[in-house]
Amino acid sequence: MDAREEMIETIVAETRATGRETGRSRLDSRVLDALRTVPREAFVPDHLADRAYDNRPLPIGAGQTISQPFIVALMTDLLDPEPGDRVLEVGTGCGYQAAVLSRLVATVYSIEYLPQLADEAAATLERLGYDNIHLRSGNGRAGWWEAAPFDAIIVTAGASDVPPALVEQLAPDACLVIPVGSGRFGQTLLRIRQTSEGRVERQSVLPVAFVPLQGG
Repeated sequence: MDAREEMIETIVAETRATGRETGRSRLDSRVLDALRTVPREAFVPDHLADRAYDNRPLPIGAGQTISQPFIVALMTDLLDPEPGDRVLEVGTGCGYQAAVLSRLVATVYSIEYLPQLADEAAATLERLGYDNIHLRSGNGRAGWWEAAPFDAIIVTAGASDVPPALVEQLAPDACLVIPVGSGRFGQTLLRIRQTSEGRVERQSVLPVAFVPLQGG
């Protein structure tokens, strides 16, 4: 069994083990296939390529990390992605999460606060041929108004609160998945859904640890 398939088996096992807490003991097979398809080693520094499929976060420079594969899979699954969806990602990082999403939805809009990371991610995604991702550098807390509303929004950094602009940019029956908490490395993963009647429903999913969301 190769390292990529071992990663998938580890994700499946961890999903089953945390199912009572997350409410999802199985992930959509489309999500797992997307993780099988995306070459994670292309999104980590060269000296960490042999650890790319470990089920753990890895440093990517500038004090940032590529998320643990299980968390990538879980957060993606919580979005309930559909082939025609338009999804906003806040926190591009190295571009791995955007690449996974791009295999599942029509269009991905991704915002990275650090220009250097945004440039590097854009170059990687272009080199690998991911052509349905729009990427820019900016303050992700403000979202991407000109492209809204979105069928789903994912935030891949820990926020002290839920940015109101992101909730406002959700389409009816769309959801926002975001880590929220006041600690530097300790948050609760939330799934926030805006119903067609305009109500906002919140579900606490799992304790997580993300680098802080920047932008004030």
